[in-house]
Amino acid sequence: MKLAFNACCLSALVAFAALPPRAQAPVASPSAPPAVEQPAAQTAAPPAVPHRRYEPVAEDFNSHDGYIQLFDGKSLADWEGDPKFWRVEDGAIVGESTAENRVQNTYIWRKGIVAHDFDLKLEIKCELNGGTGIQYRSHSGIPWTRPQPPDMTTSNLAWLLTGPQADFWSSTTRGSKWFDGQVYSENTPLGIIAWRGEVVRISPGVDPMLIGGVGKRDDLETFIKPQDWNQYEVVARGGTLIHIINGHVMAILIDDDAADSMNNSGYFGIELEQFPSKVSVRNIWLKKLN
Repeated sequence: MKLAFNACCLSALVAFAALPPRAQAPVASPSAPPAVEQPAAQTAAPPAVPHRRYEPVAEDFNSHDGYIQLFDGKSLADWEGDPKFWRVEDGAIVGESTAENRVQNTYIWRKGIVAHDFDLKLEIKCELNGGTGIQYRSHSGIPWTRPQPPDMTTSNLAWLLTGPQADFWSSTTRGSKWFDGQVYSENTPLGIIAWRGEVVRISPGVDPMLIGGVGKRDDLETFIKPQDWNQYEVVARGGTLIHIINGHVMAILIDDDAADSMNNSGYFGIELEQFPSKVSVRNIWLKKLN
């Protein structure tokens, strides 16, 4: 019986081995683990900016970066003025009024350049007994309203200017005591607006108002060199006008009246006033902003 069983089992094994192999079911690949959200990269903090604790560097008056030269030191070809009183001498524009060749008021102005906002630098000297001034935002051809002596009437309106003026006078006259550096409106009812040492504001329909000061008038006078060359700078930004002589602020006007004659674009010029009087201007540089 045992042998019969073994033979039977063996026959079954042989038959099973002869069967074709069974197809294997595909093995599913393991699924990828869910993505883990990474934290956002941290932005590095900007470096700390130190606070300024030092004064600004003084600007060099003789630095002319961004400026154009209004006078070449040689010719008045670009200027309009009465040749009886204006000439070129030693690289400067010179105006002179004498007893033999006198005038009460006359001007010379730079043709072809009009500006509203600007920086103007120049050197100026006033001698003898008269006065002068630097005209800006000014215009010619406007009838003259100020009275003049009959024998000194200037008939050519092309040689008269109306508009803002940076005043300057000879030290031998009362003008140097009061007028140097002031903001003056030539040939208009405004006249003197900001005296030396003052900060003044103009508003529509209101008289000029004193709102502050930049120093005592007599103290500021000590910075002006009589009968000698002085550095004069005019800064105009919108309705704000600043006059600076030898690095010291002399007067400031804030004009809030957009329709005012002080607040318009215009030409640049130089005044010769009274007699005997001699004015010299050189190194005229302009940085025109608009």
